[in-house]
Amino acid sequence: MVSVVVPVYNEERSVALLYDELQSALDPLDDAWEAVYVDDGSTDGSFAALTRLHARADNVRVVRLRRNFGKAAALAAGFAQVGGDVIVTIDGDLQDDPAEIPRLLAKLDEGFDLVSGWKARRRDPLTRRVPSKIFNWVVGRMAGLRLHDMNCGLKAYRSEVAHGLVLYGELHRFIPVLAHEQGYRVAELPVNHRPREHGRSRYGLERYFRGFLDLLTVSFMGRYRHRPLHLFGGLGLLLGVVGIVVLAYLTVLKIAGQAIGERPLLTLGVLLVVVGMQFFSLGLISEMITSHHEERALARELHDVRVEEVLQ
Repeated sequence: MVSVVVPVYNEERSVALLYDELQSALDPLDDAWEAVYVDDGSTDGSFAALTRLHARADNVRVVRLRRNFGKAAALAAGFAQVGGDVIVTIDGDLQDDPAEIPRLLAKLDEGFDLVSGWKARRRDPLTRRVPSKIFNWVVGRMAGLRLHDMNCGLKAYRSEVAHGLVLYGELHRFIPVLAHEQGYRVAELPVNHRPREHGRSRYGLERYFRGFLDLLTVSFMGRYRHRPLHLFGGLGLLLGVVGIVVLAYLTVLKIAGQAIGERPLLTLGVLLVVVGMQFFSLGLISEMITSHHEERALARELHDVRVEEVLQ
């Protein structure tokens, strides 16, 4: 079964129209399908419209969040409710074309685990297109996954990929990166993008600044989550070596008879050594915590395997 997750926030006029388009795209397929709408704390009549849609369509489920938690939380809530082997996400504003879903599913059948849409001809203002291109380029360089469009709402996943994602904050922008770091095969497919006809965009330039901070989080967790000493220890050693070189230079000057007590360089050298030791110590503590966590996770896994064998 194909499960379609639709995050909705103040899209009262779009939810029923989107379902009709989903029906036209998915009914011809051999597989059964369902639509899981997640109302992310809408303040208009979106939930009433979803209630009416649920009453007339047997394959529609509606999840209502207590308030607006953001798209990442809405997707996580939707993933927790789906029952399909394949999961498709699509925004509720009708800019993504549901007719592209069969192409995404066909690409998924080629052996990929996640297929992300690429709005090749994006129908948005220039003020959104240019920052988005820069953002995608920076993410690709830092994360090691080169995609044209990281944040396209139209994606197709195998169920294990979606259920393995831990989404919070605004990490929905980096779903392909998170999947890639877990070893899943990620592909990209150009999709049709349509101009917005209902409602208004709620994205501003400030989301790119928040996104950069989230990118640092994703990069750190992906590269150094299981080896934090490589980051903190490396920084500590670098600062410590520079500090020792500075202090060695001052020591030579002192031996030569020059006064160094009033030199700012002395304070800098001592500070670099102390901060370097702190970074290195932080890396060692992080390694101990990570090792303890990994050992407990391995013990739980082995326990589960033994229990499964006994039950058999």
